[in-house]
Amino acid sequence: MTLHSHVLGDARFPGAMILPYEGKVPKIHDTAFIAPGARIIGDVTIGPEASVWYNCVLRGDIHRIEIGARSNVQDGSVLHVEGPRPDTDGEPTIIGEDCVIGHMAVVHGAQLANRAFVGMGAVAMDGSRIAEGGMLGAGALLSPGKEIGRGEIWIGRPAKYFRTQGDAQIEKIRFQTERYCKLAKLHLAAIRGTPED
Repeated sequence: MTLHSHVLGDARFPGAMILPYEGKVPKIHDTAFIAPGARIIGDVTIGPEASVWYNCVLRGDIHRIEIGARSNVQDGSVLHVEGPRPDTDGEPTIIGEDCVIGHMAVVHGAQLANRAFVGMGAVAMDGSRIAEGGMLGAGALLSPGKEIGRGEIWIGRPAKYFRTQGDAQIEKIRFQTERYCKLAKLHLAAIRGTPED
């Protein structure tokens, strides 16, 4: 996997702000898409074909953020971390592969396994976990330390177990990530004013 470190003004991502913080520089794969208006700060790693959309903020200042291959962080979402304290080493934000984070979501010191889903406007708090194929419903609030099991859907504020979906439904998450990979290429071509390959 080829990763490159970049600073403000990266020609690959016009209009995005990509900033180092205390010696930590974002590492963004060549095939990732960072939309104009996005802010990527500090200890952030973004994998192949992942996409970070318009006006998102990923701030890796007091811990690290990792975004896996083909995952998408949709418009206006905020990803931050929990820093070390006397009683804990803190909580990074780790997003696995083929994950979907809906518009205006907040993921703060939480971890998502592959093919996890966070709905629009949902909040995943410090130390929470979403297993493979798990879904946090739109507008839901996953309290600190709570865990959504494989394929489980949780809804509400605070979020509670609703039901478990089967493998066929979990596979539909991959459809969403594939669609966003294609959309990212189209948006990048439009931004650059060039035809999409």
